[in-house]
Amino acid sequence: MHMKRREFNRYLQHSALSLALLPWVHAVATPADRARAWRVNPFALGVASGRPRPDSLVLWTRLLVDEQDRAASGNDPVDVTVELFADSALKQRVQMAKITTDASRGHSVHVLVQSLQPSTDYWYRFRQGEALSTVGHTRTAPALQADVATLRMALTSCQHYEAGLFVAHQEIAQQDLDFVLFVGDYIYESSNAQYTTRKHNTEEPKTLDQYRARYALYKQDAMLQAAHAAHPWVLIWDDHEVVNDYANQIDMKNTPVPEFLARRAAAYRAYFEHQPVLLGPDPKSPQGASMRLHDQFAWGRLADMWTLDNRQFRSPLACPDPVRGGGRMVTQCDALNDPTRSMFGFEQERWLDKGLKASKRTWKLLAQGTQMSSTSIPGPTGRAYWNEAWDGYPEARKRLLQSIADNQIKNVVSLGGDVHMNIAAYLRPAPNDPNSPLVASEFVTTSVTSRGMGEKALGIVRDNNPDLLHARGDERGYSLISVTPSQVRCDFRTTAMPAGSEAGFKTQASFVVEKGNPAPKPI
Repeated sequence: MHMKRREFNRYLQHSALSLALLPWVHAVATPADRARAWRVNPFALGVASGRPRPDSLVLWTRLLVDEQDRAASGNDPVDVTVELFADSALKQRVQMAKITTDASRGHSVHVLVQSLQPSTDYWYRFRQGEALSTVGHTRTAPALQADVATLRMALTSCQHYEAGLFVAHQEIAQQDLDFVLFVGDYIYESSNAQYTTRKHNTEEPKTLDQYRARYALYKQDAMLQAAHAAHPWVLIWDDHEVVNDYANQIDMKNTPVPEFLARRAAAYRAYFEHQPVLLGPDPKSPQGASMRLHDQFAWGRLADMWTLDNRQFRSPLACPDPVRGGGRMVTQCDALNDPTRSMFGFEQERWLDKGLKASKRTWKLLAQGTQMSSTSIPGPTGRAYWNEAWDGYPEARKRLLQSIADNQIKNVVSLGGDVHMNIAAYLRPAPNDPNSPLVASEFVTTSVTSRGMGEKALGIVRDNNPDLLHARGDERGYSLISVTPSQVRCDFRTTAMPAGSEAGFKTQASFVVEKGNPAPKPI
């Protein structure tokens, strides 16, 4: 890899893995250099790439070290070689590096590859001794000032291992995409007795080793591996990467804060170890219970995209159940109208607001973890709101959408997940109020496997929220998002529930948002 010496030294000081760019041939081999006789395939968790920039990418793998291999080597460091190629035949090698990892990192490997060409396809693989990984394909982003004809991405979320097979990823792997946008619930910490397709077969994770084991189970899924190997991924988390319905420092069981933060730190660390991400403005090893996840991506002159963290910094849930905790429907809840409450935390709110105001690109895409439009319904004592989603943070939603209106920010589209439904919706500062201006559009993708709301209940939601143009929770899948200078198109790609090995996909519905008109239209 070609870095300036100062950049190289700074990266080594802050790197998650002390990336070592060493010559291929050494005069003296270190213990980490020596080829190991692996009892099992060390690359059984696959490969991945992510965080595409015009000149850089993150490449990832994690060595799967079983008990016998671990007993033989202890905590000895292991050198892993990564090779980057300009062709699928792996004849034109353009970069190579050697990375040292060890048990303290879960044997994970992150490589920030720099000095790349924009809008360029690359292929990569990892090597340890005679063991070779799967070959992965990736692609850099266009140059910042490039005129881009199309951006194509798969929008996906919520893949409960027990609820079905990851067949959506099988189709995603076959698509021609610039990247996969995953908006949360990559793993589930919980099990469900009603899910019978396959089982976690381990207890709910709370420690770093337990979260590592849960990720390893998911990462061994062949369909998920195929989607990672086929495309770069851009990821954010939601709640199940830690525990259901947590908000900042509070979980639904009201666990003492120090105890919960220790669990959250373990979950965040495991997330980092298993994804092609760099958590923070500079490459660095995440420490403690806090990490920066939110980021901004540019796709030529076509689009800016903000990836947002709506879990780590949010205010506690409004009017929670003092016994059960977690999300619930609330009525007559004064806390909903508290302007000091935030979904993103005020620092992230200001960062996003500043970025939206400064953006000169045609489209502004907000990648965030849940549904922004309202699903409130009438109740016997007044309007009822789900306090765990954006309906539970109406003042924060109003601040965001009112700023878009006041500053005449055009062509804003929110992309979300979490609710296990396909949704196309209007966004306005006052939801469902025809006198409130339309300022943005929303597409929410259904889940890969997790069950959605029943059609009877969802019918009540649709009838009472006219801003919902489309809302269905009976099918699983993903959404294909295509962005051009003139429009954003969403195709909801779905299959029956539960997702089985012979699943066939169809387009449930398609919508477009035309440039200058914040109103999704069915096509």
